[in-house]
Amino acid sequence: MRHRSVGDLMTPHAVTVRRTTAFKEIARLLKEFDITAVPVVDASRHPVGVVSEADLLDRRPDGGAATAGELMTSPAITARPEWSVVRAARVMRRHGVKRLPVVDAEGGVIGVLSRSDLIQLFLRSDHAIQEEIVEDVLTRTLHIAPSTITVTVEDGLVTLSGLRPRRELLPVVLRLCQSVDGVVAVDDRLTNGEAAEA
Repeated sequence: MRHRSVGDLMTPHAVTVRRTTAFKEIARLLKEFDITAVPVVDASRHPVGVVSEADLLDRRPDGGAATAGELMTSPAITARPEWSVVRAARVMRRHGVKRLPVVDAEGGVIGVLSRSDLIQLFLRSDHAIQEEIVEDVLTRTLHIAPSTITVTVEDGLVTLSGLRPRRELLPVVLRLCQSVDGVVAVDDRLTNGEAAEA
């Protein structure tokens, strides 16, 4: 069982700007690429900040055009491609940001992960979710025979029915099912009994 990684969901080939990029050029890039922010990078493509639509709206240039270096929010909060999306989502929430530049081992920008990218997790097909729970959670991880627990998934809602596993296993079953990417909630309809091992 494996959570999707930042590298799986990020938008690769991020549009970036330099500190000297002018206000109007930033606005043009946001519109042209239909994005809401751009990382500001140095000569080595290391992120030094981020300029968002909100930054542009907060400081409309009156007279001389502002530059990315003057407009950006700094420092840039970044992610690594190997991170789980759960970790990335927690970093976003903790820092109150909507996107994370993704950097490689040398610290250069290789993509951007946005909240809209994370929403893709909840667009996984019900069949893919069911398959992961039956094959990875129940069979491979917990060694529970799939014939003893029926897993149905509808719009991300997982319903477990059949025989309840050993008492000490039940919280683990529920927690692992809830942690599968795309699961919205888990409904425990298991009845007393003991599920057989696979």
